[in-house]
Amino acid sequence: MGKLAGKVAIVSGSGRGIGRAVALKLAEEGAHVVVNDVDSAPAAETVGDIVAAGGQAVACVGSVTAGDFAERFVHTALSQFGGLDIIINNAGYTWDNVVQKMSDEQWQAMLDVHLTAPFRVLRAAADFFRAAAKSESESGQETYRKVVNVSSIAGVGGNAGQANYAAAKAGIVGLTRTLAKEWGRYRVNVNCVAFGLINTRLTSAAAGDAVLDIEGRQIKAGVNPQLLQQMAAMIPLGRGGTPEEAAGAIVMLCYPEANYVSGELLVCGGGFRI
Repeated sequence: MGKLAGKVAIVSGSGRGIGRAVALKLAEEGAHVVVNDVDSAPAAETVGDIVAAGGQAVACVGSVTAGDFAERFVHTALSQFGGLDIIINNAGYTWDNVVQKMSDEQWQAMLDVHLTAPFRVLRAAADFFRAAAKSESESGQETYRKVVNVSSIAGVGGNAGQANYAAAKAGIVGLTRTLAKEWGRYRVNVNCVAFGLINTRLTSAAAGDAVLDIEGRQIKAGVNPQLLQQMAAMIPLGRGGTPEEAAGAIVMLCYPEANYVSGELLVCGGGFRI
């Protein structure tokens, strides 16, 4: 029995990287998890690992930017596990360029995945949250639910070459703080974690002309090795974080101990500030 026993969580982008680590940690704490990835294989792998460890999980495969995704994601939790207690908006990627070379497609893609998609998921969950809060209040219960949105230090202080990503990640902070005020009456804690350098496939050292295929887009993979070294040198702890450490920053905001924490931005960057 963990701290989140019986809770139901949905985690976008949880087939790989930080999202996968979050899904595994939530399941370890007893939550039932709806795993999402744009590709079926990594989603199935995460589900399989949770089930093999004695937990409960199902997959909801698809792009978070699809028009019908948010409702399907929320419905999967309600239909498969009978409720929804935790929402982690994590899915995303980067598509960098300096502003004078940035296309409208690059700009819009980052807003769609990092800001519009989380907004739609939260909107899709609103009716259930309101109804559940009303029912619990009438029966004398006090149940807290959790939302954790993922931002970045780029959204806090900006980052050269990432006007699109930084703008979207700054926007998710505003969305977080607004919903904390709107949903406090429903006993929903809404918080945000801004990550610094976390070692995932998106921040690994670039290997030649390696690219990632993301929804049909060919995105250059990794970061220049010299830039990675420079970034690590600027971090007081002297290194990038692991996905498991990143997951810890998210999951601790889902614990009962965080019932009076809402509208906050937690920077998880090893002490680094832009």
